[in-house]
Amino acid sequence: MTSLLVIIVLVLLAIALWQLTKIFDLTQVGSNSDNSEIATDKDNNIQGYLMFGFLAFIYIFTIYGLIKWGPLVLHTPASAHGGQVDNLMNITWILIFIVQAITQVLVHYFAFKYRGKEGQKALFFADNNKLEAVWSIIPAVVLAGLILYGLYAWTNIMFVDEDEDTVVIELYAQQFNWKARYSGEDNVLGKANVRYIEGVNAVGIDLADPYSQDDIVVTELHIPKGKKILFKMRSQDVLHSAYMPHFRAQMNCVPGMVTQFAFEPIYTTAEYRELPFMVEKVANINALRAKKSEALVAKGEPALDPYTFDYLLLCNKICGASHYNMQMKIIVDTPEDYQAWLKGKATVVNEVKASLAAPAATGDAKSIDSSSAKKDDVAVMAAK
Repeated sequence: MTSLLVIIVLVLLAIALWQLTKIFDLTQVGSNSDNSEIATDKDNNIQGYLMFGFLAFIYIFTIYGLIKWGPLVLHTPASAHGGQVDNLMNITWILIFIVQAITQVLVHYFAFKYRGKEGQKALFFADNNKLEAVWSIIPAVVLAGLILYGLYAWTNIMFVDEDEDTVVIELYAQQFNWKARYSGEDNVLGKANVRYIEGVNAVGIDLADPYSQDDIVVTELHIPKGKKILFKMRSQDVLHSAYMPHFRAQMNCVPGMVTQFAFEPIYTTAEYRELPFMVEKVANINALRAKKSEALVAKGEPALDPYTFDYLLLCNKICGASHYNMQMKIIVDTPEDYQAWLKGKATVVNEVKASLAAPAATGDAKSIDSSSAKKDDVAVMAAK
């Protein structure tokens, strides 16, 4: 309702402004005004200087943006391939900035230099093969170089040798959470299908498959440092996108098919927290949170908890109302800590068995309680 009222107000305001312009035109009737709509030298001079003003605005705002928001971009990559992604991005930015700087200066300078003047006719070339060749060949060569380098980087990142020593983990996406399935000691994921989803079997594992017997499902992702992780990705419902920004990794999770992405973590969570840029960033965030907490406490509300950095798995596709909150914590451990953590996790098969045994145990307990109650009743009646 509020949105409708805002739209109505904006429409009425536009109509009012339109009527005011008509009234203003009526007030000019009989006055000596130039209605020829032909630009004069004064008009052209003003437009020429405005072009220079706009050019200055572009560069001032660009420099301001780099200073103001530059520190907010992702910093040191946490994966072995992250440097290639950053190099490709940096090369692209540099080329764009050089081309933009040259073309914008030329466009605005020539717009001023060759602005219209009374009695002056514009000189133009209907065709110039040399110029056409220059501004066609140079961009084509530059773009071809970028594309070839991008394909080279993409191939290096995406190629996984079948004989390569990897840890196979499945990322399972559903509105609006993530689950991770570990392939266990055999390093092979068992078959799975959404039709098998029931109870604790939340990702639809085929429990009859021999490879499923050691599969483990968790809601907090642990991966070992220095080991290549091969992620197999599935979606239960709609299109999701597994996005791990600090690892420079992203891959769509498509319903009905399995996609994959692999990378090698090079910093544990503890090591990344100790990097100088991250220490400074966390300190700045906590300073802002402390300031916000003062205002909250003054209102009688609880203060904000201090921020601690963690790697995150996010969804980078707008998948529904709670898309913004679809995330899972990632912890990069040392290989020893990873193995110790993994050993303490129960397999899905054992969890299913435990869930099936629980109702039976409850039923047995009820039978025992019922028998005891009956015995007590018999004793009470005998005493009477």
